[in-house]
Amino acid sequence: MRPTPRAVALFAAGVPLALLVVLVDDSLWKLGFGHLGFAIALTWLDGQRALPSHALDIVVQAPARVFVGEEERLAVTLTPAGRWPPTTAELACDADPGLAVGRPDREPLVPGRPVNVSIPLRALRRGTARVHRLWVRWPGPLGLATRRTIHPVESTVAMLPNVRAVHRGSLRYGARDVLFGSKPQSQQGDGSEFEALRDYLPGLDHRSIDWKHSARHRTPVCKEFRAERNHQVILAFDTGRLMSEPLEGIPRLDHAIHSGLALAWLSLRSGDQVGLFGFDATVRLSMAPVRGTRHFIRILEAAARLDYHHDETNFTLGLVELMARLRRRSLVILQTEFVDTVTAELMVASLERLAARHLVVFVTMQDAGLSEAVNAPPSRVTDLSRAVIAGSLLRERRIVLERLRRLGVLCLDAPRAQVGTDLLNRYLMIRRRELI
Repeated sequence: MRPTPRAVALFAAGVPLALLVVLVDDSLWKLGFGHLGFAIALTWLDGQRALPSHALDIVVQAPARVFVGEEERLAVTLTPAGRWPPTTAELACDADPGLAVGRPDREPLVPGRPVNVSIPLRALRRGTARVHRLWVRWPGPLGLATRRTIHPVESTVAMLPNVRAVHRGSLRYGARDVLFGSKPQSQQGDGSEFEALRDYLPGLDHRSIDWKHSARHRTPVCKEFRAERNHQVILAFDTGRLMSEPLEGIPRLDHAIHSGLALAWLSLRSGDQVGLFGFDATVRLSMAPVRGTRHFIRILEAAARLDYHHDETNFTLGLVELMARLRRRSLVILQTEFVDTVTAELMVASLERLAARHLVVFVTMQDAGLSEAVNAPPSRVTDLSRAVIAGSLLRERRIVLERLRRLGVLCLDAPRAQVGTDLLNRYLMIRRRELI
């Protein structure tokens, strides 16, 4: 039982009252102690009339998993005993730092009626986290004293890569006519893999007419082509220090994994092979390319094992090791981050060697804070210096990206919310143009 701010205000109100009484008649000084005793007794009585801890039944159900960046709910059911007066309850939850716990509004407790409360849980990074205990506090009828109880939970919550974007992408891009157009690839240049013969219709490209089969069938027929399949797509993730830094509250590596999983699902649906590669100071993960959507769960589990590291990324070692593992020309999606032209020199040199044999897509996420610092009107000298530094970083970033484009690397530098969609569109463009 603890006093509330209302009880403290009641105690404090007796101080000026006692001073005023003493100024009027110093023989009435005992009234001050009388007010103090009255406030203590009233607070104690209010605490005794409050709902006791043993009269409150608490049931907690924690979610088994939470996707990074998404919210799940911790379900709590409070059932007070029937003979105690109504009150309101405040709830708080104690969990590991990787799991952000929201605080619900005050909930009214009516005797004999169960109350369902949901506490939001938001995963900030991959891994596992424990929900340790639930704190419940409620005041007495007069609001002068509060009681509290601590309910042990000790539930383990798995924080997984966010695959909801994959689910949305499967609905958006799952249809065959969405991937490759509303008609089969009968136009020249849209595909190189023969699919079927069809009757020639006005409006079709006359260069697609197969004259040998037309003579055999005694009617004009043309060839249908489709985009070549069975390409090898490698999702390469930088797991170094810069990718562990948070962007909008979530590490950059997790954002990269989310967009990479969406691309992996689309590639598997398209008939391509998908492999994973993770590196920083050393190689952390290497998964051989697999084909078929039934292997997506393997890719998801492998991506979940990519841990956060605070080492500087060794692009020379990592990309040379990647080239040694690739036996055929592949599409390499490299998701990484860099700061300036000096630290990016070895990265550019390694990407030049990789781009000579493979098609490379270089993916980075823009930091909105740099653009805001440049565009914000300065009100102090520190704002002006911050804008100059941010502008210099953006300029060096553009220099590095332009150097990579001249080396034949396809660069994608987009805001965090847009990088997943842009990456899918870039992949579809590569397949349509058969750049691999």
